[in-house]
Amino acid sequence: MMPSDVTGTLSVFDRFAARASDAASRAWFFTLCVLVVVLWAPSVFVLRNIDTWQLIINTITTIITFLLVALLQNSQKRADQATQHKLNAIADGLSDLMKQLANEYPMLGRDCDELREAVGLEQRESAVSRKGT
Repeated sequence: MMPSDVTGTLSVFDRFAARASDAASRAWFFTLCVLVVVLWAPSVFVLRNIDTWQLIINTITTIITFLLVALLQNSQKRADQATQHKLNAIADGLSDLMKQLANEYPMLGRDCDELREAVGLEQRESAVSRKGT
């Protein structure tokens, strides 16, 4: 798949994950986390039971961590895929240029084949053509 083949439409979950990732990387989110800890710490005097006191913060942090890891993983995967698509387009363009110049510089033909094999351009192009048929 080439960058021009990638659509700009994101699912509702992908848009939510992108916004959550953006929010989690902001200073106000860190401040909110610190505020939760600051509010939780003196609650030991109200709860009196140390087990309940610890259970509250452990539950809150576990749930938040679990959800954020899932959302951030989604955002990271999409960023990695976008980078890979861009690198594939660069390799494909370089390969085309090398093929055009191979008549003048015979060594480029072999180098071009090595490049295409190294990044899997032949397999990807044949897989794309099979999808179209």
